Amino acid sequence: MEWKKIHRLLQLVVVTAVLIDHAAASDDVASALIVSSSISSHCFFPQLSLLLFIMQCYYTEIGHGFDKVLYEPFDDSFEGSWIASERDDYKGVWKLSKSEGHDDYGLLVSEKARKYAIVKELGEIFSFKDGKAVLQFEVRLQNDLECGGAYLKYLRPLQDSWDPRNFDNNHPYSIMFGPDKCGPTNKVHFILNHRNPKTGKYVEHHLKFPPPLPSDKLTHVYTAVLRPGNQLSILIDGGEKKKANFLSGEDFEPALVPPKMITDPNDKKPDDWDEREKVPDSTAVKPEDWDEDAPMEIIDEAAEKPLGWLDYETEEIDDPQAVKPEDWDDEEDGEWEPPKMQNPKCVLAPGCGEWKKPMKRNPAYKGKWKAPLIDNPNYKGVWKPRQIPNPDYYVLDKPDFEPIAAVGIEIWTMQDGILFDNILITRDEKVAETYRERTWKPKYQAEKEKQKAQEAGSGLAGIISSFQKKIFNLLYKLAEIPLLDAYKPKIIDLIEKGKKQPDITIGVLASVVVVTLTAFFRLLFGDKKPKVVNNGKNKIADAVSSNNQQSRGTNEKKAQSSNNQRDKEAKEKEPENEDAIAPRRRRSARRET
Repeated sequence: MEWKKIHRLLQLVVVTAVLIDHAAASDDVASALIVSSSISSHCFFPQLSLLLFIMQCYYTEIGHGFDKVLYEPFDDSFEGSWIASERDDYKGVWKLSKSEGHDDYGLLVSEKARKYAIVKELGEIFSFKDGKAVLQFEVRLQNDLECGGAYLKYLRPLQDSWDPRNFDNNHPYSIMFGPDKCGPTNKVHFILNHRNPKTGKYVEHHLKFPPPLPSDKLTHVYTAVLRPGNQLSILIDGGEKKKANFLSGEDFEPALVPPKMITDPNDKKPDDWDEREKVPDSTAVKPEDWDEDAPMEIIDEAAEKPLGWLDYETEEIDDPQAVKPEDWDDEEDGEWEPPKMQNPKCVLAPGCGEWKKPMKRNPAYKGKWKAPLIDNPNYKGVWKPRQIPNPDYYVLDKPDFEPIAAVGIEIWTMQDGILFDNILITRDEKVAETYRERTWKPKYQAEKEKQKAQEAGSGLAGIISSFQKKIFNLLYKLAEIPLLDAYKPKIIDLIEKGKKQPDITIGVLASVVVVTLTAFFRLLFGDKKPKVVNNGKNKIADAVSSNNQQSRGTNEKKAQSSNNQRDKEAKEKEPENEDAIAPRRRRSARRET
């Protein structure tokens, strides 16, 4: 009987070991409970069942921790374990700071427009045995990121004399991974610094088409998973955003495996090589009726001047409401002239000024004659240099990843508020997943809920602000209408008041509408002649009248009378020579200076 019990016990131990292995793979405490209940139902060893249950819980909850090479939660002061660079270029100050909205601490980029460098040496060198590795860290861009980096460098080992205080951008790394954004660049970098086994030189191989950064100010976790079979996965918040193969030329630039054949750099195109597929027909003759001198456009003789065209009106006239400044000195400043404004008479008329017949395309135009093209009898095709065997070609079964001795952050950023947290290096994807669930997910969910609450509270305010912005933009465009030049200062003043007091936007809009309507009514129905004195020489401007009520003959008579008056005034001004207007030029030059 004793031997049977011992035999039964050995069987249970084997079964239990298998179940424990399954539970460990699933990283689930529930699996440990299954093991315990299974054992209890098959034997009378409750003590053994309890012991195995405790062992399983320890393995699932703590045992994975033995696989961590580095885990930095920044719960305490980083000084001493992280060494900031003392190089002259790196003036940025690192701080231990809480993440906005909760009590979780991280490593903070505290100043704008600075270079930052800091490094932490690993307790042991991490080697990429079997091609397995997981690199993970969290970043929160609390003030967004317009131009800067938020990536990590996984540094290669150096000689014992290396001083972390000298860390800079020249320090050799194995992998660079993380967000980078500036101008058109918006990507999660993954760069492998790989040694060419043929030349011995290190080459940076960039991941092609990397995923973009999330466009918000929340905490995000970035994970690079290196798997056997030369596989790479880039995860953002636990979701796979990019999958690549290290040996594929489609995934990395330049490819890790160089091409077998390359272009011969010494090969040159022969002098007599003709690449022209078509050539002019040397036997072709220009037709006798081909006129190369015929213009492309000619005057449209059939065109007629539109009815109501004001030949003797100018597009611009002196502003009748303009007043000579009180501090204007004729001797110092020269003769004052009122500013120009658009002629109101030309607004409703089809046009003003001297009318000329428009141009039209010349039907006889053919341009310069060219001989037609024919097939080139000497055509040899497009020349290409010959291909030769690549002297640097090599066969690669898997990348030769350089080991990691330290983790560094070396960035140049125009924004502050970048917060790094929970930096992890491990070989087990389950470990990385566990940390995402325990450290990142609760934090992200809290930030997301706060963001939703803020958006809900500011939703109506945002709509109102957007409406006001559109209204002000419309009013600015309205103020630029030439017809409203005389009222432009008043309209701009109303707009500026509205921007300072957004609650009166509707009132501003109504005021501008009244001003605009006033201008149109004055244009359509006329106005009193303003009494404006201009050094005794400016005359009172004529009131605006409807152009459609005047006959063509009346316009011509008035125009002739106006021309006679202009000629008379011109003769009166003839004695004014260059010396008379010199003071004005000197005043203008002094003002510009």
